[in-house]
Formats: sequence, C-alpha cells, structure tokens
Amino acid sequence: MSYCACAQISRESSKTYFFLNLTYLVVMATHKWCQEEKVKILTWFVGLFLNVLFRTTEIFSNVIFWLVYRNKEKIRLPAIDNSILLESATCLAKKIRTQEITSEEVVKTFIRRIKTVNPIINCVVDNRFDLALEEARKVDQLLQSGQKDEESLEIETPFLGVPFTIKDCFSVAGLHYTSGLVKRKDIIGKFDSDVVILMKKAGAIMLAITNVPEMCMWWESVNNVYGRSRNPYDVNRTVGGSSGGEAGLLAAAGSPFGIGSDIGGSIRLPAFFNGIFGHKPTSGIVSNHEQQPVAEKVLQSYLVTGPMSRFCSDLLPMYRVLAGDKVKQLKLDEKVSLSKIRYFYMEHFGKNPLLSRVHPDLKKAQRKVVHHIRGTYNASIQKLKLPLLYHAMEMWSVKMTSAGNPPFVAELAMRKGQISLVVEFLKFCIGKCDHTLYALAMGFLEKLCPPSSHPLSVKMSAMCDELRLQLQKVLGDDGVLLVPPHPTAAIYHNQSLTRPFNFAYVAIFNVLGFPVTQVPLGLGSCGVPLGVQVIGNLHNDHLTLAVAAELERAFGGWVPSSPITC
Repeated sequence: MSYCACAQISRESSKTYFFLNLTYLVVMATHKWCQEEKVKILTWFVGLFLNVLFRTTEIFSNVIFWLVYRNKEKIRLPAIDNSILLESATCLAKKIRTQEITSEEVVKTFIRRIKTVNPIINCVVDNRFDLALEEARKVDQLLQSGQKDEESLEIETPFLGVPFTIKDCFSVAGLHYTSGLVKRKDIIGKFDSDVVILMKKAGAIMLAITNVPEMCMWWESVNNVYGRSRNPYDVNRTVGGSSGGEAGLLAAAGSPFGIGSDIGGSIRLPAFFNGIFGHKPTSGIVSNHEQQPVAEKVLQSYLVTGPMSRFCSDLLPMYRVLAGDKVKQLKLDEKVSLSKIRYFYMEHFGKNPLLSRVHPDLKKAQRKVVHHIRGTYNASIQKLKLPLLYHAMEMWSVKMTSAGNPPFVAELAMRKGQISLVVEFLKFCIGKCDHTLYALAMGFLEKLCPPSSHPLSVKMSAMCDELRLQLQKVLGDDGVLLVPPHPTAAIYHNQSLTRPFNFAYVAIFNVLGFPVTQVPLGLGSCGVPLGVQVIGNLHNDHLTLAVAAELERAFGGWVPSSPITC
C-alpha cells in the first residue's frame, strides 16, 4: 500500500493537494509549526470537520455492515478430527525423526484438512499435493534406512518431513505465481524463491500457496484471479492482508506453519485477525528475493519476510532457518530473563481523526498483559508517550512513496507502461475490469501524494528518523513495547474501505525497521481473535519472541476455530 493522507499548508501548494492540505491541518494541529493564529483557527475547524466526518462514517459503516451480515449464516468449520492437526511443526518434526509417526501420514492429514476447509475459507490457491506425498515417502525411506542418527537429522534438517505453505507472491517451482494479478494468472514459477530453498534444505516439504490481495497492496485478501478469502472464525469477516490466505489457513489448522511477507503489516495484521503468531524480523535479515511486486532500493529495507504459525514455539527455529547466514547478526541463542526486561506499553497513537478509536476489548486484553507481567515478574512496566506516533500514517506513506519504486499503476501493468485509472474505473462500473476496486483506489490515492521533494515529505521523513532514534533510546538492549495491532478485531468484508488508514498501527514499524512479534490473546466479544504486538530494538528479535512465548503460556495462544473431536 502506498498512499498519503496529509500535505503542507502553503500558498504555493497546488490544487492537486487540496484534500491533503486540509488533512495536514488536522494532523499538525498540535505541532509547533502551526503557531499563527489564523492557521490555528482554521486547523480547529478542519479538525472538527474531519472528526465528525470520519466518526459519522464509522458509525454508519458499523450499522450498515451489521445489517448486511446479521442474517447471513455463520458457517462453522468442520471439526478437527486428527490429533496431528493440533501439533506444532517443531513437535511434528521430532515425532517424524523418531518414527513415532510418518511424514506421509502428516502430509496426508494436512491435505485432507485443506480439502475439507478450503471450499469454505478459500485460502489455498494452488498446490503440489502429489509431489509432496512423493517427497514424504522419500523422507520415511531415509529414516527407515538408518543412514543418519536422530541428532544429526535434528541439526541438519530440523523440519524434516513437515509440510509448509507460503503466500502467492513468492516463486515456487511448478506453481502459479500470480500475486493476485489477472495479467499474471498463467505465469508458473520456474524456480524456488530463497526462503523456499532454505525451508527445503531444512527438510520441510512445500505443500501449497495461499491467497493475497491484488499485488499485495491492501489489507483484505481478495483479487480477480482467485476471489476472496474468509476468516475461519467468522466467514463474514476479513482475513486481512496481504498474508491473509496464509493466516486463515494456519488458523483453520490447514498447515503446520507458513511464510509471509510484510511491508505495511502484512504478516502481523492477518496474524492478529486470525489469532495466530507472526514475526516481522529486523529489517535486512531474511531474503526477499523472488517475490512480487519486486521491492527495489530503499523499499527493500521496509519489506521483510518472516514466519507464521499457530504456535510460538515454531517461530524461533523457523526464523533461524529463514535468516540463513545472517542469523549471526541476531542473538537467538541468548538466554532471556523475563524479569530483567524493561516493559513499555501504549494503548493508542492519539486521537488522530484518520484512525478509529481502539476498541475496549483490545484495551482490556492489553491491560491483562500489563497486570500479568507486573504481577508475575515484578518487572518495570511503564506507559509510554511518543507523540510522533500520532503521525504514523503520514510517516509511513511518505517513506513509501519516496523510496524509488515504480508507481502502483505501473505494477498493475506489470511495469509495461501504466494502466489508465479513468478507463479502468469506467470498465469496473460495467463489470469489465481486471482490477479490484481496492487496487484502483490505491492507484488514485498514490497520485495524490506529494513528491519526495515537497516540504511535507521532507518534514515527515525527518520526523520518522527522529522517532526511530527516540524509540531506540527508550528500548535500549533490554526493552520491549506493547502496542495494539489495529484499533478493532477483524472487521466485515469490504469494511476496510470505510477506515483505510487503521493499518498505521502495524505499518509504521516497517519504516522504523524494528522486529515485532504478533501475539494472540483469546477471543473478543464478537467471537474473533484479539492480540498485541511486541516490539523490540533492532536485532533484539530474541526478546520479542521470548515475551511472546510467555504470553502464549499465560493466555493460551491460538484458540481453535472449529470443534475438536479427536
């Protein structure tokens, strides 16, 4: 996603930035730059107007979508009828190594589960089931031969025989490689991306690819190639994006673990909406090679690839594999004393009119975490104020649009020219457009963004750099920050169009570069998952993962989205 929600007030500003100028008045209302009395008065009126506009839109949105979906059947997923589906990938790997179960049995079990749940949630878009079964049989033959001892197998191939899945923006040899774009619907991956190669080297078996938004540029996984993915806890609600199909499949126990990518919260937001764990690594650790759209120049440092699973115990060993040679830059083997960590938390980013208010369910869940840490470890936990996070959306937008990548309308044309937004919108109105409304809106909003040389871009970029330094100083080498991943739990399908900026709660940490682990915290009043982000300083991924493991122990982690009959 690449768009901006603000612009600088100046006599020289063009009419193109009129809306952005008005919004900028709001977001800068308390800043020292707005000192002139006339500007302050105008700021107050525009702020009032946008507050009323966004809050009214939100209220009507909640009422309308509730009316639309209230009588729709809430389909419950078929029961989990095999205990293999309830095991972590790490546990399955151990049982396969010790020949307690066979790899073929594990792969068959997850294939059956996918065939059972996918007609309902539409998360898997292509598979290699037959090849996966062949590879599983070879694993079993290797184990039966006794050529290698258990210790060697654990060191060399820690996930031997365990199936995994990945989102449809990574190249996988022999599978479709569309990234949700109709123009790419017939493209087949010629070779494996770096992360797939690393997982295979670790013994894991590639099983299937999962759904994404069009060119991964929205936070609802729907496109005109494969359609819409649905939340396993409530099929009327979103799985998020862009790793939404992956998160939905994992939550439905359709895969032991998977790989996502994240440039604006695309691992963490789906993980939150679907009640699983997801880790956004420190920038620059895991390879992004061979995924679409291609991130170039500075954008490479904002895009990260990372692990996703129902169980926190899978994240660290999987991350160790994905990091490859760069694992040496991390401290994953360092023992963490939870009582010696300094904890900070924030309940919201301020009353920015562009962002929804944080729901009481999420505040309550986070306060339980605060009370648990304080009571269990007698640790220091402090409520933190970072005023610059009020501008999270604007800072992310400016950093993204000034990163040097081709515009989104060029990505939609596969970088062979650019699509015409006017022509495509007219085609959309008569049902002849290959693109989703989300993609067209993204292209339009991107055109409203000021160039990197605009005074606003310069100011916001400097603020982002200042925020990074502030947070680095606060966290040091022993601190973590708890932050909501989104103002609400999973919303209804299409409702994201009425609150498009709420992903700022996750996106800002991409341009800051910090590692973040998304942790599930049970179900809320609407029956869908709650959660919290755990943020650490650069290369302190081991701290966020350790805290996530403790919160899983204390609050139960993943909650099955279907009955258990085994």
